Amino acid sequence: MIIDAYNTTQNVRGRSDYLTGARPGEEPPVHVPFDPQRILSRMDAAGVDMAMVCSLAQRIENDFIIELQQAYPDRLIGFGQVLPQDDNALAEIERMAAAGIRGLKLHPSMHGYHVADHGLLDPVFRLCAEFGMTVLINALDDAFCAPFAIEEIAKDHPEVPTIIAHMGAVWNVPEAIIVAERRPNVYLETSATLLADVRRAYARVGAEKIVMGSEWPGSDFDLERMKIAKAIADDGDRALIEGGNLARILRIPT
Repeated sequence: MIIDAYNTTQNVRGRSDYLTGARPGEEPPVHVPFDPQRILSRMDAAGVDMAMVCSLAQRIENDFIIELQQAYPDRLIGFGQVLPQDDNALAEIERMAAAGIRGLKLHPSMHGYHVADHGLLDPVFRLCAEFGMTVLINALDDAFCAPFAIEEIAKDHPEVPTIIAHMGAVWNVPEAIIVAERRPNVYLETSATLLADVRRAYARVGAEKIVMGSEWPGSDFDLERMKIAKAIADDGDRALIEGGNLARILRIPT
């Protein structure tokens, strides 16, 4: 089973150029509800069976993600989001878990907190442990969520699978590999990484600690599968990276 670990679906784009794709000075397009066939057709074209979906950090849309997962439970895996500093953050995690959401995406740099803030994130991780939720942390080059800071919070919650999205690309990849190497609960996700980064991670931590993510629609499933195929020659190891590991982490029957 091919399972992709990181993609975004957004229903309401508002006025943001980033979300709408509008050029400066253009009026944002009139809102059109998201068509799930956009992602499902790309998954089918690339032979992807299931894909994780979350909203962009610019606009949290947990209800929309819940609805998508409920509408396509055999294809889409919902990850919700919260601002940990909000008073209702823990209640929102409980609500999402009750609705079947399997994981939580954190974006410290976008949402204005440091990932090593124990007072802020220990309660979040404890609740994820209680509900069996995985945590994915968006970790492009950024002082708010450097890999060693992710390790600081993850080490105290070994029961919570913690995925470093983008593998800390670009300059923090070596640190991310070190953290995954010495923390059993930390995994590396491949979207936005170089082919050389995947090869380097594979050589250091092995196939069991890497999960394939495409970050559709910013990239595409077939492109990411091609990158993984070039990086990982062994069929069995490639199968783990392309879905086996995530199925195990999320307890998805295969």
